[in-house]
Amino acid sequence: MKLEHIIEEIERVYPVASAMEWDNPGLQAGRRDKEVKKIYVALDATDTVIEQAAAAGADLLLTHHPLIFGGIKKVTDENLTGRRIVRLLEEGICCYSMHTNYDVLRMADLAGERMGLENPEVLEVTEPGETPRGIGKTGTLKEPVTLEAYGRKIKEIFQLPEIRVFGDPNASVKKVAVCPGSGKSVIEEALEKQADVLVTGDIGHHEGIDAYARGMAIIDAGHYGLEHIFTGDMARFCREHFQEVETVPAPVSHPFWAL
Repeated sequence: MKLEHIIEEIERVYPVASAMEWDNPGLQAGRRDKEVKKIYVALDATDTVIEQAAAAGADLLLTHHPLIFGGIKKVTDENLTGRRIVRLLEEGICCYSMHTNYDVLRMADLAGERMGLENPEVLEVTEPGETPRGIGKTGTLKEPVTLEAYGRKIKEIFQLPEIRVFGDPNASVKKVAVCPGSGKSVIEEALEKQADVLVTGDIGHHEGIDAYARGMAIIDAGHYGLEHIFTGDMARFCREHFQEVETVPAPVSHPFWAL
């Protein structure tokens, strides 16, 4: 199957126009006329992932985070991004990324479904209209639980080795906001929606203690911790939409370990 046809179908469901202005989704490296027989799906185009894709015999590496974010002046093996591009092209692997367009149209819905959130609403609207779209979701739990119990539930749902929690472990949690990835920018929106807790990643010391001081707990489940659900979800998408192409999801592999 030609890569251009795969891209056409992906962008029919997840149009690039839904991405944030600063983002860089789309074809990162390779040719649109490339014949694709195997897709490798991963969150990031790391050196390890590229090696795994090559070992699997993949023709296409489909990632959430773009391989290229900013301008690039040369493609050589003398810098990190250049080295990865060179390796991909040497192996005959194209790279396509779907980032905030996937976030807006799917990521928070998928996370919210796993978390059992009821009455979901968009946290930060980026596409207003009759059916608004945007970053993150808010919703309610069937029954209130303690913050500690909910933190343990988040660990279980997303299969996490650890989480960080800002807040009183005995506080009651009923309304939840979730923003997979980096959620510093949606703290104000979560507070405005009167969420009891924001589940997200990449929260610093000051953001955490300040949010708690303003009446909202935070569960920092890690950037990868919440977003790794992209891999399995898009692997299913590819199997359903490109049945003549083999799809291989990358294994869950947290990028750090803690003592």
